[in-house]
Amino acid sequence: MRNLKKYIGMLLALLAALALKFGGLWSGFEQVDTFRGANLKSEMWNPLIAESVNEKEISVYIDNKEWKSSDTGIFMNQDLTLMLPVSLLRDSFHCSTHLYEENKLLIEKREDTILFTLDEPGVEVNKEQRPLTAAMAYADGEYYVPADAVSELLNYSYDWDIQDNQAVARDNANGESILPASYDLRERGRMPRVKNQGGFGTCWAFAALSAMESAMLPEEELELSPDHMSLKNSFYLTQVDGGNYGMGMAYLTSWQGPVYEADDPYGDNVSPDGLKPVKHVQEIQLIEHKDFEKIKEAVFQYGGVQTSIYSALGSNQGSKYYNADSNSYCYIGTEKSNHDVLIIGWDDNYSRANFNLEVEGDGAFICQNSWGSTFGQDGVFYISYYDVNVGTHNLVYTGIEGTDNYDNIYQTDLCGWVGQLGYGSDSIYGANVYTAGANEVLRAAGFYAVGRATEYELYVVRKFEDEGSFVNRTLVAQGQLGNPGYYTIDFEQQVSVDAGEQYAVVLYLKTPGTDKPLAIEYVADEFTSTVDITDGKGYISASGSRWESVEETQDSNICLKVYSDNQ
Repeated sequence: MRNLKKYIGMLLALLAALALKFGGLWSGFEQVDTFRGANLKSEMWNPLIAESVNEKEISVYIDNKEWKSSDTGIFMNQDLTLMLPVSLLRDSFHCSTHLYEENKLLIEKREDTILFTLDEPGVEVNKEQRPLTAAMAYADGEYYVPADAVSELLNYSYDWDIQDNQAVARDNANGESILPASYDLRERGRMPRVKNQGGFGTCWAFAALSAMESAMLPEEELELSPDHMSLKNSFYLTQVDGGNYGMGMAYLTSWQGPVYEADDPYGDNVSPDGLKPVKHVQEIQLIEHKDFEKIKEAVFQYGGVQTSIYSALGSNQGSKYYNADSNSYCYIGTEKSNHDVLIIGWDDNYSRANFNLEVEGDGAFICQNSWGSTFGQDGVFYISYYDVNVGTHNLVYTGIEGTDNYDNIYQTDLCGWVGQLGYGSDSIYGANVYTAGANEVLRAAGFYAVGRATEYELYVVRKFEDEGSFVNRTLVAQGQLGNPGYYTIDFEQQVSVDAGEQYAVVLYLKTPGTDKPLAIEYVADEFTSTVDITDGKGYISASGSRWESVEETQDSNICLKVYSDNQ
């Protein structure tokens, strides 16, 4: 039956091609009506063609990157339109995609806005209605849109080859920026509620959690607890002491939080024990060294970006660097950053005349502060592109998942990326040894990339006994990462381990431009005095052949986590 459908589909495609090629010749013969093939009804044959297409692997190449139906759920509908899952649009077409009210999909790129509505036969493009080949659909927990329509609307060429079961889309913009001249998350319902840190040094926690909240909007609206983040982390720290973005990364990637604000309200200096995280953070990207284009892309595609500035504002908000009339700020000096805020947009044409200082040109980031709604414009102010600190250190939360993603996390680095190790070159091997708590399947590993363009390889060693066991490692994943940050990498082949079995996960890193490519946890100062290096069993190697214990020779733990599911 399966082969019959395949042959029917191929025969129909051949008949269609012949009809197109010889249509003019056949049109003069009235007897053609007697040929049954000429009266084939699309409602009968289209489902068979679609089924034949869907039975095989469908490949879609978008700017030379392949997306497969077996991995993404791409399918052909019964109108013979290829349907793409909304979840792959942002990364494949390099655009902004967000779902509103569970039935409206907003796609943005450059100055264009494209609005699909579930089951509606038309699409709104820059406020004007256009017809569609197929409506946006919902199936099996995923939203789908027609590949040909999305390609055309985003200025991509599009071709479908039924012989190869393959579609190809290519960007016609020739590297043109995807960004509009101005963008504001307030106008798109993607700005979190403005909060007030009061007299505590907790701006780092407010900015981090506000960035997370923004990344989940508008699809999911949560309010997370800075109280828990600043009191229930693994650092020797009070809310008065202040903190930094690395502490937030450590707290979130170790699944110590976040928790709901309602379960741990801010400002009472009390945080209940036993609260469980309501989200698992699996990826955080760092955007380095005033790369304004990348910062804007992150806001555009993901949400608010956490950044650091030097705040010269006193409690009365008076400062020569701040213009209270225009709610604008620009610091030019030698002081280092001492305050975290959230970038929620930008305006390339924001006039330089708005700033108290004379600056080189126009342009400003739109930033949300954590000083309540009485500051600035309902809690928002403008920071000049020429501020010396803004955009130097930036975080965007790109991998926020539900708490059912993995059953278990194995880790020894609760304080996260405190320092780095290396052998004087840009590559290194690191490994952590863990003991399985039950019969489990190892599914992924998490680690830090300390610089751009980091190449990685991940291996698993079963039934680990000693350093000689490392020769029996099996490759489970490899690739390259764009930005520095924390990443979770799924294993290409899952590995089963038995309860009580010792196993090792080995990480090879190559990070251009550094001689210390491996992130480690160690006692670096009073804030990290809580680090316990006796809780791990880690190794490093220059070549992957001779290994040394990091606990014994380096007084440190390797930042390398493992995620598993119970069998």
